[in-house]
Amino acid sequence: MKSLDTLDRLTVVSPHLDDAVFSCGALLERARSCQVITVFAGFPGDVPLTDWDRRCGFLTAEEAVRMRREEDAAALAELGAKPVWLDLLDAQYGGNHPPEEVAQHLAPLIDRFQKGALAVPLGLFHSDHILTHEACMRLYDEHQELRWLFYEDALYRRLPGLLQQRLAELLQKGLRLTPVAGPRLPPRAKERAVSAYASQLRAFGKGGYEDTALPERYWKVDAHEPH
Repeated sequence: MKSLDTLDRLTVVSPHLDDAVFSCGALLERARSCQVITVFAGFPGDVPLTDWDRRCGFLTAEEAVRMRREEDAAALAELGAKPVWLDLLDAQYGGNHPPEEVAQHLAPLIDRFQKGALAVPLGLFHSDHILTHEACMRLYDEHQELRWLFYEDALYRRLPGLLQQRLAELLQKGLRLTPVAGPRLPPRAKERAVSAYASQLRAFGKGGYEDTALPERYWKVDAHEPH
C-alpha cells in the first residue's frame, strides 16, 4: 500500500453524519479523490425528540437530520470530499436494520468503486458503528481487490478494552492486520471540518471531542486466511 499521505482514491464508510471526519478527516484531506458514504442519514419522520437532539438544540428529529446533512456537506467541502447519504435510520430514531440489509445498500456503491482504498470502522461501542462494521465485513470477500483499511472510531477508541477485543475477533476470522499511522498532525482543514458540526459539538460539550485532534490510526489487512 502506498503511504497514507499519498492515496489517489479513498472511500470512507461512516456510520453517522460526522464519524468520517472525526476519525479520518486528516486522511480525507490528503486523498486526491475521496467520498464519504454515510449509512444512517435517513429522515425519521414524526418521532419523539430524543435527548441527544434536545441537547444539540433541535426541536424535531426532522430538523436535526436536515441540519446534520447541511453540516456534513460543509465539513466535507473543507476536505474536498463528496458526500453520499443513505436513507437508513439512526438507532436513536428506531432504526433496526440487520447487517445484511445495510450490506445490500452499500454493495452497489462499493461495486462502482473499482480501485483505491476503502476505509471502514472497526465498529466500537455504539450499536450503529457495530452494525456498519458487520455490514462491511459481509462485503469483504467480494472486494479483496480494494485496499482495505479499518479505522479506529474516534471518541470510542479510548474506551478500555474495546479496540483489543475487536482486533482479536478479526484475527479469529482470519484477518491479519498491521497498524498504520495516519497523517502525523491533523491539518487545519480537519479542524475547520470538525467545527462545522456545531450542533453535535454543542452536545458533546467542552473536552468531549478532544480525541478528534489526536493522531488518526488505521489497520491494513496484511493477509486473509479463510476459516
